[in-house]
Amino acid sequence: MAAPSRSAVLTASAYLALALTWGSSFLLMKVSLDSFSPAQIAIGRILIGALTLGALMALTRRRWPRERRIWGHMTVVAVFLCVLPFLLFAWAETLLPSGIAAVINATTPIWTAIATALTVRGARLHPGQVVGVLLGLCGVALAMGAWQVVSDPAFLASFPAQLACLGATASYGIAFTWMQRFVAGRHHHDALSIAAVQLTAAAAIGLLLAPFLALDPIRGGFAPAPVLALTTLGMLGTGLAYIWNTRVLSAWGAIAAASVTYLTPLVGIALGVILLAEPLTWYEPVGALVIILSVLLVQRRFDGLLLALRRRPSEAAAV
Repeated sequence: MAAPSRSAVLTASAYLALALTWGSSFLLMKVSLDSFSPAQIAIGRILIGALTLGALMALTRRRWPRERRIWGHMTVVAVFLCVLPFLLFAWAETLLPSGIAAVINATTPIWTAIATALTVRGARLHPGQVVGVLLGLCGVALAMGAWQVVSDPAFLASFPAQLACLGATASYGIAFTWMQRFVAGRHHHDALSIAAVQLTAAAAIGLLLAPFLALDPIRGGFAPAPVLALTTLGMLGTGLAYIWNTRVLSAWGAIAAASVTYLTPLVGIALGVILLAEPLTWYEPVGALVIILSVLLVQRRFDGLLLALRRRPSEAAAV
């Protein structure tokens, strides 16, 4: 068996780094909320991420892309992959444990598959993918404990936040599909350059929104833990992570790249329970497993197994 190429190893490493980084983002947002408002967290992490990638561009002496097409498409990606979901997730975590936000985040590949089927010519959902989408919705309802709507007033209070998380993952799905359709494979720039364009566009949008959304007073001053959490969230979860994401998406495609989000619940739930002492109900991890199964169906990971099972009876009959 041939050894994997250096490029394949780097892509797989970027995928695992994304899972760990984005899985811990929910914990970092929760800690940041001790001092900062949701809008301050969303815009702050974007600005820190943009500064991080801008510094890397300068240190490595890369040339910024000049094509208007790239800047235009990456501005769309910036809205749906950064600005909108960051605002939604940060606000949602004012009402939700970080673990449940991480679980709902795992629906991103489902929305990516739906967006791809609706917007990419010739792309259709396979019957197994339709089953996966329906199963994913059931998994989300299970992870949310949706049956509590009739018995628990607290659930009703948190329900808008859970819908906000779903809106954020749908936004991710649109961004992944847009990037695969209009950006991936259509330029000669590397992952750092494209990610830097994306974060720069997002930072410009964030600065325009800041006077309207992010002028709340800092609660308790600049406490060390929230400041460190927000800085880490910006440099890693928003800066370096988008370099890794661009590399994985270019190499594997939108749906496969989006599958990183079915590893993030494992990281998010574990960190929430261990570091924040968040309560863990039986239905959250079970719902996460159902969502992961649904994502595997959406990505058609079981097609080879089903084909092999179908062949066996026919081969036996031929004998």
